[in-house]
Amino acid sequence: MLRLYDSLLSGNSWKVRILLNQLARPFERVTLDLGKGEARTAEFGHKSRFARVPVLELEDGKTIVESGAILLYLAQGTPYLPKDLYERAEVTSWLFFEQVDLQKSIAPCRVHHLHGHADSMPQEIERLHAEGYAGLEKLDKWLTGRRWLVGDRYTVADLALFPYVSMSPQGRFDLERFAAVRQWIARVEGEPGWINLWHGGAPPVR
Repeated sequence: MLRLYDSLLSGNSWKVRILLNQLARPFERVTLDLGKGEARTAEFGHKSRFARVPVLELEDGKTIVESGAILLYLAQGTPYLPKDLYERAEVTSWLFFEQVDLQKSIAPCRVHHLHGHADSMPQEIERLHAEGYAGLEKLDKWLTGRRWLVGDRYTVADLALFPYVSMSPQGRFDLERFAAVRQWIARVEGEPGWINLWHGGAPPVR
């Protein structure tokens, strides 16, 4: 059976759990407490070369790291990854965009606000907001007049961008500015097999 190492707050882990549920793939979930250093053990270091989640451990013990790589691996041969080579390249390009233009700003801003650090670092938050809004503006412009990122159906491109974009208000990003993005979020959440962040695990007590 597949084994997924994740954490409760990780948007990258969430996207993998959604896809596994949409594919009806059974898996064992191992949720690590990052605050207690459970991702920094020597044992986990053998599974994840960068000591971070998510990690997908295959039946033969091999592991795949980085959420985009995991999504592409799991989606092979399914409707979530186009057979057409051009459309597949388009999907991959959105995975790169998400990591560079969205996650690098939205994810840390969210963490700083969730942990109560944001008020003590206004210049950093301002920088992250500027970069994140630039990425959200690009996404909103692309989605205007379109239902999905690639072609005419939901793919792992949509899934890859969804978690951190949908959780961006936790980092004080105002999604009211982006009508096309909000409509797209609702469509992703309406896809069969979609699950919320806390599915299969209780939210942390704060």
